[in-house]
Amino acid sequence: MIFHPLSAATADIPVRMNNPFYYEPDVLCRTAANEVQCRIAEATPDFKAEVDQGKMFGVLIVRWKGALGYLAGYSGQICGRSDWPDFVPAVFDYLQLNGYFKQHEAGISALNERIDTLENSAELRKARQEWYDIVHEAEKEIAAFKAAAKREKEGRPKELTPDMIRRSQFLKAELHRMKQHLALQIADKKAIVDKIEAEIKALKTQRHQQSDALQNWLFSHFVMFDSHGNQQDLLRIFSPMTPPAGSGECCEPKLLQYAFSHQMQPVSMAMFWWGASPRDEIRHHLQFYPACNGKCKPILKWMLRNIDIEENPLERASQQALEWIYEDKDIVVVCKPVGMLSVPGKIQRENVRSLVRQRHPEATGPMIVHRLDMATSGLLVVALNLKSYIDLQCQFEEHSVQKRYVALLSRPHHGARSGQICLPLRPDLHDRPRQIVDAVHGRKAVTNYQQTGENRMNLYPLTGRTHQLRMHCAHADGLNNPIKGDELYGTRAERLYLHAEELSFVHPGTGERMHFERHADF
Repeated sequence: MIFHPLSAATADIPVRMNNPFYYEPDVLCRTAANEVQCRIAEATPDFKAEVDQGKMFGVLIVRWKGALGYLAGYSGQICGRSDWPDFVPAVFDYLQLNGYFKQHEAGISALNERIDTLENSAELRKARQEWYDIVHEAEKEIAAFKAAAKREKEGRPKELTPDMIRRSQFLKAELHRMKQHLALQIADKKAIVDKIEAEIKALKTQRHQQSDALQNWLFSHFVMFDSHGNQQDLLRIFSPMTPPAGSGECCEPKLLQYAFSHQMQPVSMAMFWWGASPRDEIRHHLQFYPACNGKCKPILKWMLRNIDIEENPLERASQQALEWIYEDKDIVVVCKPVGMLSVPGKIQRENVRSLVRQRHPEATGPMIVHRLDMATSGLLVVALNLKSYIDLQCQFEEHSVQKRYVALLSRPHHGARSGQICLPLRPDLHDRPRQIVDAVHGRKAVTNYQQTGENRMNLYPLTGRTHQLRMHCAHADGLNNPIKGDELYGTRAERLYLHAEELSFVHPGTGERMHFERHADF
């Protein structure tokens, strides 16, 4: 059964649908999620074995034919299936064994195998080695000839005879003939390498073209509904951008698609993670998470365009004033409140740079030397001229600026009271601004920490990566303890309990060491 009835008091039913990108699960969603979790725990061994490795599930509370109930869904497939009982099906099931997608996917797989075979073939290794060897031998032969000619030249008298001149001309001509002969030998060997590599390049071009064509075919068959029955495929929803791989397969669009295609009215929704945490991103067993920005935001924005949903409070302007700590002709030091941006964003709202510029209209240059996340409070230094900006920027790059943050963790910390965390970070390209750990492509990120209370931690970032402190606290290879109120990597609270408490740097004008502190109010 897809529709699962729920009994609820009138007070439990939300007036407006929650915002899938910023929400706290309501009573109905938690009740539905508990039922789904019990169902997962009792599932067949093959189902359970796969989801225990990590899978996102979701519930959507709906009204249907006068009854209140919920739909359950999961992202992607489980054991290669999109049609497990009790869960909504895929928006478009493209996994039929002899279907269009599988047939063309097999063709792309065959290209992959051919490319892999050629790139790792003994023929290519031999051809490259023979090419390298003849180039090396040619260089040695030419160098030996030049050395012998040089020795002969050095032994000649200053006054050259006609025979000596003819000998010199002969040696030059002989060197030219040698280079031409060797160049032909090198070209013959290089041609063998080029032929194989050209085949590999052509196959890769063919693979790219076929992959793009198959993805476009797939996206054109993901036709999404809105609440009024209007339809739009993913290519048009994401236009002019190309949809990311996997778009339309997350549980949120699957749940809404089933609801709208069966004339169900959505009430609220929530998504939770089941199973092991991934090594690269922050996902914890049974914790609720918002919808992703990269794959889901354009789709849900279109699907929910006619639905009255709750406002995202993070998009409201900060209600707190910017605190002015220090000002002179070169710099300003401020204490930024929670909810205020450091620089202008996509939405027009107050930010540190605009407020400083209003107060100091004479300011020139980029001004903002470093930033704090919108949800983080604390000290910032702002440059009022280009010279100060460059000087301060150099201090940050040389790590001579001292910063101390204070954070409250979600639970008591029982690990080492002090230490260093080194986890390289990069943006999650499909879910910005979320970050992931990436040992290959991530940028070095280093944080020292010192425990000062049961769940209170001083954090000293030696680098300045986006969400560095939040990731280093939350990740299993860091403190494995999210900062309290971190809605991206932990759980929501009334605020993110992270505050830039101390800032020390050399004044760009006077050369004096400046030190500022503003203690957190938590």
